[in-house]
Amino acid sequence: MRKTNKKIWKNFIKAIKEFNMIEPGDKIAVGISGGKDSLILINLFKELKKDRSLDFDFVGITLDPGYKEEDLLNVKNYIKTLDIDYKQYETNIWKVIFDERKEKNPCSLCGKMRRGILYKKAEELGCNKLALGHHFDDIIETALINMFYAGSIKTMLPKVESTSGNFEIIRPLAYVKEEEIINFINKNEIKVMASSCKLYTVREDSKRLEIKTLLKGLEKTNPNIKKSIFNSLRNVNLKYVMGYTSE
Repeated sequence: MRKTNKKIWKNFIKAIKEFNMIEPGDKIAVGISGGKDSLILINLFKELKKDRSLDFDFVGITLDPGYKEEDLLNVKNYIKTLDIDYKQYETNIWKVIFDERKEKNPCSLCGKMRRGILYKKAEELGCNKLALGHHFDDIIETALINMFYAGSIKTMLPKVESTSGNFEIIRPLAYVKEEEIINFINKNEIKVMASSCKLYTVREDSKRLEIKTLLKGLEKTNPNIKKSIFNSLRNVNLKYVMGYTSE
């Protein structure tokens, strides 16, 4: 791993071990969007593969929902420097969402279509697990988004069975903070897509950005607030959850 960040590596390994993410014989599809999170994830997997005690294989997968050719080429060229197994697949996701259906709130449909295609490609490649680049901050922000705007308490899990397909979803960056990822990317001068989502050319605001701003403000008076929220997702007392009844 280029200019190895010991803290990132330690938390990456911690998540893998704690949630038993990698087992002998696994073939793992690693989702690569071209953003900072997926690029650090593929670097970590390349480094992990050097451990001969771990019997697993992995392949990088990029779905093209409608990216600019230049962005796709940049990702492809960067992955070449890592010398790993890698696949790119063209899709018509953005064409369907923005041009044909003209969705006013496209995020949900886009996510559903991307997951469906990614699951299918992973299975076609013989993978039994799919690794995604969601990190510590993503887990916290998703929990708050669901609480504030969906009226539910749920978030991304470090390891979970896929809703469709016969494999597991793993998130090895579950303990890695976004700030640490940004510092790694900048230190190693890794070129990432300015914005991998077409939505930003349509609408600049988002619920996730709103939550990020809120948390940043709260951190000024409580620097440990993110850690507290993260821990609360692991320490749920069902006796004090409204609507819960034990059988």
